[in-house]
Amino acid sequence: MQSVDGKSTSLKQQVDGRPAILVFYRGGWCPYCNLQLSDLRLITAEAKTLGYQIIAISPDLPEELGKTMTKDKLDYALLSDSKADALRAFGIGFRVDDATIEKYKGYGIDLEKASGESHHALPVPAVFIVDAAGVLQFSYVHPDYKVRVPGTVILAAAKAIAERKHEVKPAK
Repeated sequence: MQSVDGKSTSLKQQVDGRPAILVFYRGGWCPYCNLQLSDLRLITAEAKTLGYQIIAISPDLPEELGKTMTKDKLDYALLSDSKADALRAFGIGFRVDDATIEKYKGYGIDLEKASGESHHALPVPAVFIVDAAGVLQFSYVHPDYKVRVPGTVILAAAKAIAERKHEVKPAK
């Protein structure tokens, strides 16, 4: 993984013992992703108040991430997973078929240029919330790239986790 400035990093280094909201998106070229990234701006301050950091991850190269940050005025971390390692680790990666690659090229979308790789891997859009120990506490994955979990729902889940309301306790 790489940060926006091109420095090598890992998700473990980025989370670094702090609760995190991890958002996997297809790339800065995706209008649905850009809407979701903009929506996350609305919850960033309250998420930080709860102790969370927001980290958005895509196969885009760092320079593409920089364009996305500037265009959408994002105030949270973006990470490049151009090798698709995190996509595989989270089990949300898929290979785009040749017909879709050609269709994308017709729209001016070049997955190889965006990622710097020829794997044609994209993530299924997903959100994961991990606690300070890195333990998964919430996940939302939807196979339809047009369907995204709203920021208000992410924030509600983060708040419940921070207040430990997500833990089910047996009756005594």
